[in-house]
Amino acid sequence: MPYEVQGVVARGKGQEVSLETVIVPDPGPGEAVVDVRACGVCHTDLHYREGGISDDYPFLLGHEAAGIVEAVGPGVTEVEPGDFVILNWRAVCGQCRACLRGRPWYCFATHNARQKMTLADGTELSPALGIGAFLDKTLVAAGQCTKVSAEAPAEVAGLLGCGVMAGLGAAINTGGVTRGDSVAVIGCGGVGDAAVLGASLAGAAKIIAVDVDARKLEWAKGFGATHTINSRESDPVEAIRDLTGGHGADVVIEAVGRPETYEQAFYARDLAGTVVLVGVPTPEMRLELPLLDVFGRGGALKSSWYGDCLPSRDFPVLIDLFLQNRLPLDKFVSETIGIGQVEEAFAKMHRGEVLRSVVVF
Repeated sequence: MPYEVQGVVARGKGQEVSLETVIVPDPGPGEAVVDVRACGVCHTDLHYREGGISDDYPFLLGHEAAGIVEAVGPGVTEVEPGDFVILNWRAVCGQCRACLRGRPWYCFATHNARQKMTLADGTELSPALGIGAFLDKTLVAAGQCTKVSAEAPAEVAGLLGCGVMAGLGAAINTGGVTRGDSVAVIGCGGVGDAAVLGASLAGAAKIIAVDVDARKLEWAKGFGATHTINSRESDPVEAIRDLTGGHGADVVIEAVGRPETYEQAFYARDLAGTVVLVGVPTPEMRLELPLLDVFGRGGALKSSWYGDCLPSRDFPVLIDLFLQNRLPLDKFVSETIGIGQVEEAFAKMHRGEVLRSVVVF
């Protein structure tokens, strides 16, 4: 029988979210129903509400989640009822050209559940990032479920489902940060601080955190930043150069997603350094750089989608590191809230008061 639950829905651009009755169908072939235990309030959910992703309203928000598999459909072998899983929005197909070349994190045909969750009147919902997890139970493709140790608290584990993994992966997977590197991170919200943590985990010698908010810079220190720059008070490009012997950083991670901060990242890197864009821009944004500067500086300009992660490879390892007290994922949880407090959490996020609010069911 279908499940009738309460979920957080965005009905129109800029409108406050509402708590609505959602019908979740039984899982079909290749699908799973997951009993959601916790879901982080990610900036991407706010992007959906504001129309920054698409205009396919109404959206069922929430995607940074962990829970227990309740039921699986025919043909599912990846997970079984009772498994503790982190939900991911990059369920790789295994058959596209990227997968067949051994680069599944670039999969061109990631998939979601075929069936639609609906409102009580039958209106089909568009789940955020193919998940939709601000509700008690959600329907996903079984490949979107990654089994991890059940010893990890759901409110911590779920953060790997998006923002924290994006930042960690931007440093380790995309940026290739290694021992002795100098790293600058522009934007020290949840994703940026995760990039700081990833750089620290990889053995970077100098980690420079850049933000306009002194409070966020203090947070960054707690994740391993060795230096901080308040870009309201000084030119971040010159400050980063001063801290790196005039050369610029080996890796600069842009975690804001704006043209002006990307340009700062571009000029703050070493001559053959790497820029990683992990901040999410909006569709209307444009970037203009002198082509000669792009040619003359060498190095690499990369974008990092989901931290170039492979959930089946990365999630269990990172959870094990957390359980060994070697990866402080719990420090990202600023508060736990109820499902009816998501709109308030968006406001706190906008004001920069939290790293992550996490809905606990």
